[in-house]
Amino acid sequence: MGKLTFSKNEFENLKKRDEKLAKAMEILPFYTRETDEDLFRSLINNIVGQQISMKAQETVWKRFLDYFPAITPEHIAEATLEEIQSLGISFRKAGYLKGTAEMVLKREISLEDLYGLSDEEVIKELVKFPGIGPWTAEMLLIFTMGRKDVLSYGDLAIRKGLMMLYGHETITKEIFETYRQKFSPYGTLASLYLWEISSGNYALPE
Repeated sequence: MGKLTFSKNEFENLKKRDEKLAKAMEILPFYTRETDEDLFRSLINNIVGQQISMKAQETVWKRFLDYFPAITPEHIAEATLEEIQSLGISFRKAGYLKGTAEMVLKREISLEDLYGLSDEEVIKELVKFPGIGPWTAEMLLIFTMGRKDVLSYGDLAIRKGLMMLYGHETITKEIFETYRQKFSPYGTLASLYLWEISSGNYALPE
């Protein structure tokens, strides 16, 4: 496990992109996030956590860590659907997990090769895994692959943060794209602040 890190220059350069965000960055505390650089383990963890609460995900994930010697394609593929289900997930998710492990073992998708691809190319590959959609792929880009320019339209909290900071009633894809381009190549850092803004815990600058 690691943490997302950013240089002083990245903070300063993002501030130069937008005056309103810069003022918010002066007010808001900066909370970094934990990362997991093991892409297969992160894929499995994300599938486990779909459509359940964070607390439930933590409980089920602990069972996985206790049950398997390591979260590897070999161990997941060797387990039966019933074994995986017994850890607290649905039959459908168990199938997703085994399917993901088998795709990796057959090298239908090489996880190692993904690191040499662009963000867009990585997303196209990751969504081929069962149960992985664009939003999950974008979160894997941030929290596993450490990509620095990810701003997710599919993330409701990101859109809420933009609405709160800039006074929009809604965020269309066109409006979103203007902000994505404005914040680039510091989209991930902007995402961290927009998530914090969306909490509603801070008085924002006029």
